[in-house]
Amino acid sequence: MIRPVAAAALLTLAMPVQAQVVDESASCTGIRGPALQVTVTGLKDRTGRLKLELYPANADDFLKDDTDLMKEGKVFRRAWAATPMSGAVVICIRAPAPGRYALLFTHDRDGKNKFNFWRDGAGFVGSANLGRARPKLDQALVTVGAGVTPVTIRAQYLRGLSGFAPHAD
Repeated sequence: MIRPVAAAALLTLAMPVQAQVVDESASCTGIRGPALQVTVTGLKDRTGRLKLELYPANADDFLKDDTDLMKEGKVFRRAWAATPMSGAVVICIRAPAPGRYALLFTHDRDGKNKFNFWRDGAGFVGSANLGRARPKLDQALVTVGAGVTPVTIRAQYLRGLSGFAPHAD
């Protein structure tokens, strides 16, 4: 016999998942959850757009192409926000359900919607410098509760041969 909670979880996995763009509001005001309210610190400048992407919390799916994830019926969410000219930088992204996910932040400084290694910024909830290697799953893991879960990400940019690190203020 399948318990109601297990049945609901199986039903959620069986449903097709689509990339979702969340309202470009500065916070999760009016959203009950599950969602992440992400405060971004350390922006190099106030140009371009900001993006959050929510991935499954496993190494095989982390940073995988969104089209492939959606074809496979896996979790993927995306939220874009205009870079505010001043003040706090807060972006909201909904999660399909409470649980563990991987969260990626990017600062698309040139607005071309393609990550420019030399120019754009990135960040995760972990505090370690990204360096030169591909980010590891454990740097991006976040637990989303039933309501709105606040987290902070410090943006990092390419800083010479050492790779990505926080921008020197």
